[in-house]
Amino acid sequence: PYTASLYNGLSRLFGMAFNIDYTLCIILMAALTCVYVVAGGYMATAINDFIQGLIMLGGIVVVVLAVLNENGGFMAAMDALARVEDASVTTTPGAFTSFFGPKPLELLGVVILTSLGTWGLPQMVQKFYAIKSGPAVKQGAIISTIFAFVVAGGSYFLGGFGRLYEGQIEYAANGTPIYDSIIPTMLSTLPDVLIGLVIVLVLSASMSTLSSLVLTSSSTLTIDFINGNIIKNMSEKKQLVWMRGLLVVFIAISALIALFQYHSSVVFIAQLMGYSWGALAGSFLGPFLWGLYSG
Repeated sequence: PYTASLYNGLSRLFGMAFNIDYTLCIILMAALTCVYVVAGGYMATAINDFIQGLIMLGGIVVVVLAVLNENGGFMAAMDALARVEDASVTTTPGAFTSFFGPKPLELLGVVILTSLGTWGLPQMVQKFYAIKSGPAVKQGAIISTIFAFVVAGGSYFLGGFGRLYEGQIEYAANGTPIYDSIIPTMLSTLPDVLIGLVIVLVLSASMSTLSSLVLTSSSTLTIDFINGNIIKNMSEKKQLVWMRGLLVVFIAISALIALFQYHSSVVFIAQLMGYSWGALAGSFLGPFLWGLYSG
């Protein structure tokens, strides 16, 4: 479900910008990720994550400023947002411009899920395996915190202005808004250069997460399950072969899930993320914290 949500968001942006078919987008993304992860392994993933992280930091700042400028600047956008009315959500005037929004408890739930849930995601812990010294741990903590604040904060801030595009987004046949179309609609009016930047931004975020997920899955399955249980005394070379093979398998499975989700229209991105983050964090957060503080 996690990887399907990545493919889903990326394909919508590619479709908006280049009119590329969803299936073709998935195949290209999976193939590209497969090449650099299988060929380069952990170091290739780490280097790519560093470059992609820089793109995400700069990209989210530029996109937020561009969307605000498109709506006449910060104050004009806030004024327009204050005039939005939706009786199904709230009857309080100007509620959409308040700091915590019209439904603060629901917002708190999302914040907790996307903040604390990250601690329980195995691919996040895996990113720190390359640390060589003690001082680098502190540096990594500071850098990660700043990165999360800018990228996540920028995303929350940007999403709040989605209400300004209510009359432009796609709607299902029953009149229900297609929530996955909100961000592409917001970005569709931007200059071509900025749309290109957004595509690179989302592609970087998606490939970074996808590569980390499949790398963690394949190495865990090979080293902790297959080695010593199914195959006794696996050599390092044989472990590497198994991990590379499983990388291809997991990437292929991810692509198939994404295609199934698209053609069956099971759920939208936020639900997919909720399911996957909830399952992963619920499984790993407890053991992770216990391992950190039990000794």
